[in-house]
Amino acid sequence: MEEEIKIVQNMPEATKNKNLMIPLAAAIIIILLGVATGYGLVAKSGSADTSGTAQKGQEVGSTNEKVFKDTATGTLEKGGIDGEGTHKLIREGGPSQTAYLNSSVIDLDQYVGKKVQVWGETNKGQKASWLMDVGKLKILE
Repeated sequence: MEEEIKIVQNMPEATKNKNLMIPLAAAIIIILLGVATGYGLVAKSGSADTSGTAQKGQEVGSTNEKVFKDTATGTLEKGGIDGEGTHKLIREGGPSQTAYLNSSVIDLDQYVGKKVQVWGETNKGQKASWLMDVGKLKILE
């Protein structure tokens, strides 16, 4: 009978451990670098304002006034009209002057009850007389 030839051979024990250690060490180094980068960015930019207090004169949102060229001023309230808008801007002149708002840039809930000036892009609404996508907001009172 012919002697059986082994195609696959056992690896030496030292090579097995070495092959496992390199990816493990690389993963640990990558994680540590990610953590250090995060801490560095927070230290550089300062801590985020999480107090939720909006102050008079504060502006939030986009600085691109070419896109958000329409503007309106009034008191921000929660609620739209028949599914259009998440909020409404109560303006002088009665209900016909109300602007219905939505925004993917700003969390409008933080400014409910405040007198604000908003910049946005007017959209056609089915029920709302004025439907605006808000991109920038300034707190007036």
